[in-house]
Order: sequence, then C-alpha cells, then structure tokens
Amino acid sequence: MVKKITIDGMTIGEGRFVLVAGPCVLESLELALEVACEVKKICDDLGLGYIFKSSFDKANRTSIYSFRGPGLELGLQWLEEVKTKAGVPVLTDIHEPNQADVVSSVVDIIQIPAFLCRQTDLIMSAAKTGKPLNIKKAQFLSPYDMRFVLEKAKESGNDQVILCERGTTFGYKQLVVDFRSLPIMRSFGCPVMFDATHSVQMPGGQGASSGGKRQFVLPLSRAAVSMGIDALFMEVHPDPDNAKSDGPNMVALSNLRGLLEELIALDDLVKNRLGCVEIEEA
Repeated sequence: MVKKITIDGMTIGEGRFVLVAGPCVLESLELALEVACEVKKICDDLGLGYIFKSSFDKANRTSIYSFRGPGLELGLQWLEEVKTKAGVPVLTDIHEPNQADVVSSVVDIIQIPAFLCRQTDLIMSAAKTGKPLNIKKAQFLSPYDMRFVLEKAKESGNDQVILCERGTTFGYKQLVVDFRSLPIMRSFGCPVMFDATHSVQMPGGQGASSGGKRQFVLPLSRAAVSMGIDALFMEVHPDPDNAKSDGPNMVALSNLRGLLEELIALDDLVKNRLGCVEIEEA
C-alpha cells in the first residue's frame, strides 16, 4: 500500500500524476512569478495538480564561477511571494542540516538533492520538520539502496516521503534511466516521482557546466508515465538557451502544454484501465 501525501488539496500517490515544475534556479522574482502563473494556468486547464519548484542556491555546480542563485534569505522571500501571488505550493532543496527549519517555515515540500541523499544528518533534520520530503535517488545508487534512505526519514518521525528517479551514472558525462527503479521504490510503500529533465542531463558535458539533450524529455516521460508514476518533475523556462543553470535539459515554457496533454492522455489510460506497475516488495 502506497502512502498518500496530501498537499494543498492535491494527493500524491493516488489518481493523476502531480506536476512539479519551475526554473532550475531562482534567477529573479519576476521570472519565478511568470513561470509559476503560466504553469498553474496550464495545469488548471488540464486538471492537473501543480507544485512550483526552484532552488535558492545551486550549491553543487561544476565550476565556482557558475551562477548559484539569490541565497537562502532572499530566495525564501521570493518563494513566499510565489506561493502567495501565484497561489501554488512550493518545493525547494536544502544542502545543510541547519537550513531545514527556516526553509520549512515557507515551503510545502523539502527536497534532498541526489548527491546528498546519503547524508544522515540532512535527512534527519529535514524529516523532523514534519514537512513532506522529496528525496532524489543518487546517480550512483541502486534503487534498492533507497530503502535505507527512507528508513532514516521514518526513524526521524516522518513517513511523508516521495522517492525520485533522476538517472544513473553511465560512464563519464552520461546518465541512463533504469525504469525498474520506479516499481522497486514504489514497493517500499511510498509515492514515486520521475525527474524528466535531470535524467537527460550530461554532467560536465560543457566542460565547466552540465549539458543535456532536452529532445529526450518526452520519450523518457512517456516511459515513466506508463509505469504509473505519482509525480513528474520538470524544469521549465521561457528561454532555456539563455537560462543561468541547466538550460540544455530544461523544457521551453511554450512547449509545456502540448507535452502535458500527451502525458495526461497516457496517464489516464494507465490509471483507469491498466493500473500502476506493481511488484512484490523489493
């Protein structure tokens, strides 16, 4: 039985997938509001739950010269404005245990970055806030290993956990998605999310920054939706080629509606006629 997580009236773990989308990093308040308001309108039109995501600090960039964002204090102010003015729940990631409490005062979901999902103190501090968690599977971990990550959160008193697939290291500067990970992680009793845009990332593919191939976002998303995912994570931007972080793998905002229409049609078929792919507890 999958744990159902309710956020702002929407349920993750039952019914249609929920969309988690926004720019990779908070570039400006104006950009964040533009994306949040437009994506909310699209999702309202399509009958899809929506959660805005963006980072206040990209603390794991390849180069020290990469754009990191506005920082914790200003970033949380912007996220609070997005939440209020766009009328959407928000998600952001933390990198240090001491960020958990202050971030939880603003956001609806705390995200643990893939590189940090084995950091016990980080998981525990996030879990103890009582907020739902989205924990990304590390690029170097087996999905079976995420059982132990989940246990850390539960032992800290929080069973509101989503596990997220975002691709696995495949040689240098390449990721590959093993779609077995989705039913494996779902067999642990928690909802699963598929990160469609980081899964097409090419880490360090542009030397001092990551590359990516956004043309594969749709085919990988279709594969994930066919498994019966509970949430879909996408980074979107009005002008991905000029974005300050992760541009090569982000979806253009103008293309989002058509992409979602196709995925919703598939999701409805899966959820209403076929059912989610289920396996015995891994």
